[in-house]
Amino acid sequence: MIKIIADNKIPFLEGVLEPFADITYLAGAQTDALTIKDAQALITRTRTKCNQDTLADSQVKMIATATIGFDHIDTKNCEKHHIMWTNAPGCNSGSVKQYVASTLATIANRLSIDLKNKTIGVVGVGNVGSKVADFAQAIGMKVLLNDPPRAEKEGAEHFVELDELIEKSDVITFHVPLQREGKYKTYHLGDKKLFTKCKKEVIIINSSRGEVINNNDLLEALKNEEIGQTVLDVWENEPNMDLNLLDKSLIATPHIAGYSADGKANGTSMSVQAISKHFDLPLKNWYPDNIPAPEQPHIVIDAEGLSEQEVWIKAVLHTYSIMEDDKRFRDQPETFEFLRGSYPIRREFQAYQIFLKNGSFELKETLNKIGFGTVKLV
Repeated sequence: MIKIIADNKIPFLEGVLEPFADITYLAGAQTDALTIKDAQALITRTRTKCNQDTLADSQVKMIATATIGFDHIDTKNCEKHHIMWTNAPGCNSGSVKQYVASTLATIANRLSIDLKNKTIGVVGVGNVGSKVADFAQAIGMKVLLNDPPRAEKEGAEHFVELDELIEKSDVITFHVPLQREGKYKTYHLGDKKLFTKCKKEVIIINSSRGEVINNNDLLEALKNEEIGQTVLDVWENEPNMDLNLLDKSLIATPHIAGYSADGKANGTSMSVQAISKHFDLPLKNWYPDNIPAPEQPHIVIDAEGLSEQEVWIKAVLHTYSIMEDDKRFRDQPETFEFLRGSYPIRREFQAYQIFLKNGSFELKETLNKIGFGTVKLV
């Protein structure tokens, strides 16, 4: 049997590999050079640093991270020592889309904004950014896309330069990987220079990586009223975020945008499948069959007298009220890691059915485009 060390916060994993591997579950902070010394594989999250210091004297041949991001893995060191690694690209894209949707719904309510024909700039148009852009288009927003690697590869026709996006956008949302150097560097992409070019009332959303935005510059821009509002799920120096920035943020959450049950199930299954393919285990097509159903999977909305925006806001907030996460976080910001590790079940749009009274076919189509499982006119 191969020996595997797995993060004990990875959901749906316990009991799956036990018939075929000797598996030990540890907290991310306990996964170090000593504990992994005799292991052949790791199943990790972002809190485990897989670098030279951790891997130097180990027998590890395979690392699978159940996350989109892989900046916690020293990929060059892995390649040098012939250690295979995989991440889970796109696993939580639907979850982050739902997070941004709930953000926009909440902002529209709290600030009395009609989002139709407002412009949203999506910085980074990969698995996540593409779904966010699709949602924004479904609700009638104008969408600007910035993704230099894609523009270079595919042509610039569907993309704009970052300066144009900044100048024209009412909302800017970041969905880039963290690149600390190189041609497509994203470290501190959001900085003082960027904020001075924004519209004065712009809303900045970051659910990618904390270091993509210079948090000191962001705080100064908010204090000086150079920008309107900010919504942050990720922070520099997590879990020790700047509490002044927390206070200044319109919505603040503890790095849970991608934490839907569906996103977690996707990430876990991709890791199990990758380990299985590498070590020839009989779980190459495994997917969890025990994802809890939503408490209230049926959404009944009477559309009479409501605008399209009011209808989709009701539907989105039924699935996920972001302000509940905001309140838990503000009440006890020092429990950052606990809030992540004990995050409640959240199901994505496809797990819900909508029963729409007095609704039009066009409204039904909008809700379908948002991604709800079934929309019925009743």
